[in-house]
Amino acid sequence: MSRGGWTSDDRMAVPVYSSAHGSLCRGCGRPEARCACRAARQPSPGDGVVRIGRETKGRKGKGVTVITGLSLGADALGDLAGELKRSCGSGGTVRDGVIDIQGDHRDRLVEELRRRGYRAKRAGG
Repeated sequence: MSRGGWTSDDRMAVPVYSSAHGSLCRGCGRPEARCACRAARQPSPGDGVVRIGRETKGRKGKGVTVITGLSLGADALGDLAGELKRSCGSGGTVRDGVIDIQGDHRDRLVEELRRRGYRAKRAGG
């Protein structure tokens, strides 16, 4: 038995909170501040290609340009999104590591990202 009497096989019974330490990591069982498995996790590098596509799904038919494959931190991704939105003269957002820019700006964004040194390509049709 480990983790205060819980077995490692019983994932539903892993404690996630301790009154002494607060929130506990589900992976290693340590307090969130001293989590060992979070330090070992690295963002996946992918294939190094930034893909720029267009989506309308879930947006009431309105098209947005979607940029995926950027391996940047949250702050750097937000800064890049702001610069790209200004270059397109359009609005947008950053959600879950993906930049959405309102409208169809694929060609302009491919050129801009290539100029900045990224391996960018159009995705989809």
